Amino acid sequence: MAQDLSLLKQALQEAHLPALMVSLVHMTGNADHLTADKTPVYDFFGDSRVGGLSEEKQAEIVAFAEKVITDYMTSGKKTPYQPSPETLRRMMDYVVGAPIPEHYVPFLKEELAFDGDAKLPEWNTPQLKSAAEKLHVIVVGAGMSGLLSGIRLQQAGISFEIIEKNADVGGTWYENTYPGCRVDNPNHMYSFSFEPNHDWPYHYSTQDVLLGYFRRTANKYDLRKHIRFETQVVEARFDEASSQWHVRVKDKNGREETLTGDAVISAVGQLNQPRKPDIKGEGSFKGPTFHSAQWRHDVDLKGKKVLVIGTGASAFQFVPEIAKDVADLTVFQRTPPWLGPTPDYHDKVGEGKKWLLEYIPFYAKWYRFWLFWMLTDGLYDYVKGDPGYNGPPTAVSAANAELREMIVTAIKPQADGAPDLLDKIIPAYPFGGKRSLRDNGTWVEALKRPNVDLITDPIAEINETGVKTKSGKQYDGDVLIYGTGFQASNFLRTYKVVGRNGVELHDRWHGDARAYLGMTVPGFPNFFMIYGPNTNIVVNGSIIFFSECAVRYIVGSLKLLAETGHTTLEPKEEVHDAFNRKVDEANRWMAWGAPQVTSWYKNATGRVSQNWPFPLVDYWKATLKPNPNDFIFGDKRSQKAAA
Repeated sequence: MAQDLSLLKQALQEAHLPALMVSLVHMTGNADHLTADKTPVYDFFGDSRVGGLSEEKQAEIVAFAEKVITDYMTSGKKTPYQPSPETLRRMMDYVVGAPIPEHYVPFLKEELAFDGDAKLPEWNTPQLKSAAEKLHVIVVGAGMSGLLSGIRLQQAGISFEIIEKNADVGGTWYENTYPGCRVDNPNHMYSFSFEPNHDWPYHYSTQDVLLGYFRRTANKYDLRKHIRFETQVVEARFDEASSQWHVRVKDKNGREETLTGDAVISAVGQLNQPRKPDIKGEGSFKGPTFHSAQWRHDVDLKGKKVLVIGTGASAFQFVPEIAKDVADLTVFQRTPPWLGPTPDYHDKVGEGKKWLLEYIPFYAKWYRFWLFWMLTDGLYDYVKGDPGYNGPPTAVSAANAELREMIVTAIKPQADGAPDLLDKIIPAYPFGGKRSLRDNGTWVEALKRPNVDLITDPIAEINETGVKTKSGKQYDGDVLIYGTGFQASNFLRTYKVVGRNGVELHDRWHGDARAYLGMTVPGFPNFFMIYGPNTNIVVNGSIIFFSECAVRYIVGSLKLLAETGHTTLEPKEEVHDAFNRKVDEANRWMAWGAPQVTSWYKNATGRVSQNWPFPLVDYWKATLKPNPNDFIFGDKRSQKAAA
């Protein structure tokens, strides 16, 4: 430990002080130092590391922490103090700088995970172990959710097979390799709760780092032996006679095979099928053309005239990267994205911070806890509409208008020296109406470059040499890149799913995908979706948390079958419909459901088919354990065997 202490002074200058203060409770055995004068106060765009504390208070905390940590590490103590429930609650309130509502406390205690992995499946009885040995599950996709499914199924003792179309694991982090690709969620939260990484190089890690994390996780849990790579699912069909699923797959050589499983988990995601714009002449450009999700690394952009259509999340990341090398860059924008101030978006994690995460008892848990709270439901009320609000259509409530003004105030200085740019980068729709992006000034700086033009004149057509706008102006280029997003509302578009009575899932949906809790559909027994309809999140949380909740629920559903002896379960139609009515009504009053807002969150019918409109704690509660009253059960296995 003596060598470790050499980084202590640096670590304390990089520490998140509120998380550090509660970590010291575990080393001192009391919480006396959590005094009112040192309680953090947060604003959205302040220095969150110091929690709004004065320089004097910061210095006092650092000096106190240095003494406590030095004494603790040199004393040889190995068992940190475990606080009482009352002290723990005090610590939770302290680290977020405000009293946490009571209904959040169990949810957040589970996230702290002092008692271990609360989502770990427990199939420990002889009956459950015997049932697990008889089950076989087919998982579609080896991205984040597919790997998570495999881990939990393996822990439950259930055999499984994962079908993956790519040559490796990682899903979106394997496929998207465009310049500048990185996550827009803090990495210390964008990771499996049971697989923390104390060595993230960036606060918001790049694609290659994230792919490495998922590869290591797959290796650690020995998942590769369960995965069929470069294999595409063609069809999943439920066989009513056997109460099993027949899944037809095709390998890279075109050879087809039918697999049989007791259940299917679809983990294909929402944002993996590139969408080309519906523009006259699309496909007529004679130069190299590609979508950001299918980046052509063989096309050298240096010195070229490049045309980019779209200013969404992908373009927001790759435009500043390629702007440095191209001769001329023309970016066509339909609507500007909201820019959420994030000063550390490209910053590396300091070695001192890594040291704290690795060596200070429970510091990593408390830092993740703080991130989780601040990013879970911290902004939820600011994107919720107020039925009585009568302000301009640029907001949906007084709180939303207030947040809008705060963000506009943060954006305005970036346009200094380019007055014509300001009107182009301030959205006319409410904050939260569309996906907001992490902003540290890089985007606007790129747009201010002399070789970059931002065009807001609508596109009339794409032609052989470039793009013509509705004003009649022609923009020629050497390369055309689409940053136009994905076919998000076309769920499970890559394969057919046929349930009871030969009903195909897409025919049931008619372009309007719905599911109970985003996972199950009446008439499709033992078929589960992760990141299904209405499970996307806009301002509250990490999609990994959503997937962890979903997989717990799915494995819990299989456990319910094992406990009852039934072969199948599917949601009751009335339960499914009541849930979706509740979701639709709630989405009407969110910024993304406002009638003046158009985005990929809404499907072709105008319904918000993507987003979860409630606080994250509500999804956690709903997925803790499946309710038997929600389902129709199939025959018992004993009856099926006798037949």
